[in-house]
Amino acid sequence: MSNEAYDKDDFPHHVTSLGTYFFIFAALMVLTIITVAVAYQDFGAWNVPIAFGIATLKATVVVLFFMHVIHSPKITAAILVGSIVFVGILFLLTFSDYLTRLWPMS
Repeated sequence: MSNEAYDKDDFPHHVTSLGTYFFIFAALMVLTIITVAVAYQDFGAWNVPIAFGIATLKATVVVLFFMHVIHSPKITAAILVGSIVFVGILFLLTFSDYLTRLWPMS
């Protein structure tokens, strides 16, 4: 009998090919170039949402492949989604408070 809390065979190990890592690297580099190109353009009020969108896409790629969430058990994905929802609620509450304050006119 093993002293470990679980057997190593309970969670199969997935080996990602080197080609996949090169593809992910290339995708992240392209997204970084797009980020820099967008930073030099004036999109008015859309500057921040576009930058956040690109950053979210890059973070998603990193979490899925480099943190191996794409090959993890379903509970890992459920915890990740729950965490993102919780952070979204915190941002929503913070911004709703900020936007409803009466600011002094100077």
